[in-house]
Amino acid sequence: MAKKPKLTLQQEEERRKIKKTNPIVWWAYNVLAHIVAAPYHAKIEMVDDIRKEPGPCFLIWNHLSRRDYLFLQLGIYPRQFNMLAGYNEFFRKKFRFLFHLVNVIPKKNFASDMVSIAGMHRAIKLGNVVTFSPEGTSSMFGMSQPIVPGTGKFLKHYGIPIYCMDLKGAYLMSHKVDIHDKPGKIYAKIYKLFSPEDLKAMSGDEIQDKINEVFNHDDYVWNKTARIKYKIKKMACSHWDDMLYKCPKCGEEFSIVAEGNSCRCTKCGNGMNVNEYYDLLPFDDTCVIPETPSKWVDWERAEIIKEIRKDPNYVFERKVQLGYLPPYKTVKDPNTTEICGEGVLRIDHEGLHYKGTKLGEPFEIFEDYKEVYTMNVENDFKTFAIFYNGELFEFYRPEGSDHFGAKAIMLVQEMHRLHVNTWKNFPWNDWMYKQAEE
Repeated sequence: MAKKPKLTLQQEEERRKIKKTNPIVWWAYNVLAHIVAAPYHAKIEMVDDIRKEPGPCFLIWNHLSRRDYLFLQLGIYPRQFNMLAGYNEFFRKKFRFLFHLVNVIPKKNFASDMVSIAGMHRAIKLGNVVTFSPEGTSSMFGMSQPIVPGTGKFLKHYGIPIYCMDLKGAYLMSHKVDIHDKPGKIYAKIYKLFSPEDLKAMSGDEIQDKINEVFNHDDYVWNKTARIKYKIKKMACSHWDDMLYKCPKCGEEFSIVAEGNSCRCTKCGNGMNVNEYYDLLPFDDTCVIPETPSKWVDWERAEIIKEIRKDPNYVFERKVQLGYLPPYKTVKDPNTTEICGEGVLRIDHEGLHYKGTKLGEPFEIFEDYKEVYTMNVENDFKTFAIFYNGELFEFYRPEGSDHFGAKAIMLVQEMHRLHVNTWKNFPWNDWMYKQAEE
């Protein structure tokens, strides 16, 4: 009798059944979470005690940092929860065993994904808390981003209580721009956002809008008042040239150099220092510096919106390396995928294109803006990822290239909004589009 073909790691993940975690394992995981979270001085306020909720429920949160799972654990232990985590994380050697041990549910970010739906359904049947971030990923630039389309309709379908964990300060401590932590203080508030009766009375769109409203937050602006010191260790601006790529004084792109606690434009000398509160301190009175990094990014986005509306033939191209998830082995830290090819990434009014190689063979990707509305940063802005035909592909910025990750991601987002607009920007950002029409 012929042997059955060996399952790939991806196939194994699809067939894994979510179950209740062993109570001893859950206790040990809680102890570990407290140890790891100690430097972040988390203060958690329980307005409505989710631990007393008698049946299954959702706990959603505004996803600010890569450490948020710790604050979930600290907030609602001993109740068990099943957390959704990025699909690629289940194929990283350092996470796979732990995620399976505590029954984490895989989620393909910004892609159709029946496996995660099945996992959540199973957890709800078990009476557990299901925790996920409706934004789909942790904050890219320190502020909230619109939640994934269809979330309101999904939550209404289940009709079970929905709690919210409102985080503040977590992004400034651990974020996508630089993987090094800068401990400070974290504040969290847990409360019931929707009762079953609320969900029954509201439409999916109304639920969606309410979540976007309560999630509206900017950590940089918040700390102007909170005045929390963060241990920046002369790394406050580490990799900031990945997000602050355009000079607000001379307009030159990819001219910003970030070193230590300062950023400067190599063309005009515009720049600033950054202190432990994340205040931006211009070098002198001639410098043009936005109030916060998030305001700087908003300005860059507004400039992109103008660019693509002005030029119907707009094209953005860069050489990239292509990463994928190998079928029979896990990926070793710090990588999130394994490089399998190289080629050219092109973003234009038709969609996102990759033309190059994969595993030594010619390979192409094309997704129009009905299929892709954003890309995800798996680790930091040196890479960004999409799902194509259900498979994760990651684009690596080659050594020595300009820092184009943030612009590429915002270009895809704003091309989608121009041509499709399922994933709408916030109403309070309408000024960006009105400005482009002037």
